[in-house]
Amino acid sequence: MMKKYICQNGVRVVLETIPTVRSVAIGIWIGTGSRDENHHNNGISHFLEHMYFKGTETKTAREIAESFDSIGGQVNAFTSKEYTCYYAKVLDNHAPYALDTLADMFFNSTFDSEELSKEKNVVLEEIKMYEDTPDDIVHDLLSKAAFDTHPLGFPILGTEETLETFNSDLLREYIHDMYTPENVVISIAGNVTEDFIHIVERYFGSFERGKKQAAESKPSFYANKFTRQKDTEQAHLCIGFKGLPIGHKDIYDLIVMNNIFGGSMSSRLFQEVREEKGLAYSVFSYHSSFKDSGLVTIYGGTAANQMDELYSTIHSTLDLLKQDGITSKELQNSKEQLKGNLMLSLESTNSRMSRNGKNELLLGKHRTLDEMIEEIDQVTIDSVNKIAKQIFTDDYTIALISPDNRIPKRIH
Repeated sequence: MMKKYICQNGVRVVLETIPTVRSVAIGIWIGTGSRDENHHNNGISHFLEHMYFKGTETKTAREIAESFDSIGGQVNAFTSKEYTCYYAKVLDNHAPYALDTLADMFFNSTFDSEELSKEKNVVLEEIKMYEDTPDDIVHDLLSKAAFDTHPLGFPILGTEETLETFNSDLLREYIHDMYTPENVVISIAGNVTEDFIHIVERYFGSFERGKKQAAESKPSFYANKFTRQKDTEQAHLCIGFKGLPIGHKDIYDLIVMNNIFGGSMSSRLFQEVREEKGLAYSVFSYHSSFKDSGLVTIYGGTAANQMDELYSTIHSTLDLLKQDGITSKELQNSKEQLKGNLMLSLESTNSRMSRNGKNELLLGKHRTLDEMIEEIDQVTIDSVNKIAKQIFTDDYTIALISPDNRIPKRIH
């Protein structure tokens, strides 16, 4: 049973009561991420997420960590391109205490200059670690290629240069502008009663900050080809196609199609590239949805001298999908797999809290499990074939990290 409540200052609260569990997940969702940044402050959303754990007016960073460890709870946060989330999962009897600690972090963080300078170093190490993982950075390179100078193409971690400029005044200014009441959703799922909403309101229902920012600019899709030379054992390739925004009417056709093409171990891409030809250990496709755009990504990693073969195999698998379409068995299997994944994911309070928070923040509406299953059931062979032809055009973008820095070419 889910209940939605809007506080007088505009903060939205969504609470799902699940009396059959003993845990509660609480998330503070803020509608800001790297797409709300500019060239000067890129990475500030992510850095701020780190700094909220570095001490409040009454607790040190260590005491924040201990306050959750001492009750057997978990606390963490993450930043994406369009939102930031601070969350905790605790036993139901500790829910008020967890909320109190999260609220303390949210409102009373001090952004101490000594902690700030230490945390800059931590994030710098995170950026370096990321740089050492070419199969990760190639996805960032693809975003940059697909969205060009638009902030959706910015890296979430920012850069060494922008990181250097961050100070407590800049962080407070960003909070004032972006962490506004109408941009905040508190999502709770687990063994709590509806009365918990009033406790949430006591903490979050009256704060005031700046006004919500002007509407974001819609990104265009670019068919760029970006390469980066790196002395790696493997070459890492991403191919990107223009996808669909979150909440689009054809989104389930695309999800089913992606699942059949490259979303699972039984997918055509995995079977053809890995099982039949042994060309790659890791090969897959996925779809990223944003508020006003989307990106379908195909990834594969292989030895540089096999890159043309991998590239050609991906394209011939795509061609076959567009020419002959999918089979009824593929459609049936994909639907059942998606329904299974959906139901299994809803067995944890964390995933329910996440789903509700994200839906409220990005869509402003919620669908029941039955409604989602019905939408999956309505997907047909024709609708999947249509979306495959619509998405997989000759207008695609490429990102490649390899030792020889050479754009692959089709050989068959």
